[in-house]
Amino acid sequence: MPSQKQIREEITAKIIEALEKNVKPWRRPWTVSPNSGRPMNFVSHRLYQGINPLLLELHSLRFNLRSKWYATYRQWQQLGGQVKARPKDVEPGHWGASIILYRPFTKTVENDKGDQEDHEFMLMRTFVVFNADQVDGKVAERLQVKDEPATGIILPNYGPAEELIAATQAEIRHGGDRAYYSRPLPNGSWPDHTSGDFIMLPPKHRFDPSNAYYETAIHELAHWSEVRTGWDHGKQGYAMGELCAEIAASFLSTELGIPQGEDLSNHVSYLASWLKEMKDDPAYIFKASTQASRVADYLLSFVRKEEAVVAG
Repeated sequence: MPSQKQIREEITAKIIEALEKNVKPWRRPWTVSPNSGRPMNFVSHRLYQGINPLLLELHSLRFNLRSKWYATYRQWQQLGGQVKARPKDVEPGHWGASIILYRPFTKTVENDKGDQEDHEFMLMRTFVVFNADQVDGKVAERLQVKDEPATGIILPNYGPAEELIAATQAEIRHGGDRAYYSRPLPNGSWPDHTSGDFIMLPPKHRFDPSNAYYETAIHELAHWSEVRTGWDHGKQGYAMGELCAEIAASFLSTELGIPQGEDLSNHVSYLASWLKEMKDDPAYIFKASTQASRVADYLLSFVRKEEAVVAG
């Protein structure tokens, strides 16, 4: 059984390899199908959290999988489905997606006074799930993304994004040529109207394509959420904050149906820093993805009932 350190190192290596190939595993192509979106377990209907959405996205990118629904081999069997045989060109152990589940573990230790104390730890365990696209059977067919006939006209509907932005009641100002979130002062006070706790965006009509406005607004809302979810921006560092916001914004874009552009020029300057931190600290991507999931869930809570999650 791999150690906790080995699990982190193996997962971090996968993310680093993807980034070095210019693949952002948190960015999923847009689709309107109800069977696409953030990965969920079909049996529990729970969202995968923490590092797991990134691991599942890497898996779906490798095998060109489009459904958001996953389950274990046994769960698919119990549902009347059958996982397809592993293709000959896929090495053993790589047809399914290995993800992480945290389990509480209690260990009795002796304190400085010689007394026995119980300490609870969270241990990582890996298990394997398969996408609905990898399964034969009627139940899996209903969970797959079906191609829709082309209409020749694309009319993007940004209503869900507008609804979320309005529901947060975040102060958003428009003007100038910069996009940023102005944070409150370090002592927790809220400055006057000229600074602090507001989002600044260029006028909406200056964004081309139009979805870029919503991508940018959601990214800045992710920063706006930091102070509201207990994230210490100063302690964690600027590059970490940008990585969290980038991942969270991509999660939210998937949920809200916002087409995600491929141009990440605003974030290229952080890539070298992210790669260095990941190589130096195998827990780095775990911290970022966990915070990104927390932010995404916080913002979605303004417009949706709380959804159960699969921790990871």
